[in-house]
Amino acid sequence: MKKDIHPKGYGKVIYVDDSSGEKFLIPSFVKTDKTEKWEDGKEYPVVHVEISSASHPFYTGKENVIDTAGRVEKFKARQKQAGK
Repeated sequence: MKKDIHPKGYGKVIYVDDSSGEKFLIPSFVKTDKTEKWEDGKEYPVVHVEISSASHPFYTGKENVIDTAGRVEKFKARQKQAGK
């Protein structure tokens, strides 16, 4: 393998699914200032995500609406304004 071609900062990161509360410890290059303790007692950087395999309908088999930014209301308002 060639030396010094990969980015620096590769390490384990905790991803927290805000929809389900599920947590994953995954190797990643992502940078963050927040840290959190994992089950092994070590501190790792933490990243919050809106949806993951723990809450996505494709993986869970359940259909649910996750509207964190008011997208549904904006869509309904546009439809009403358009006269539909």
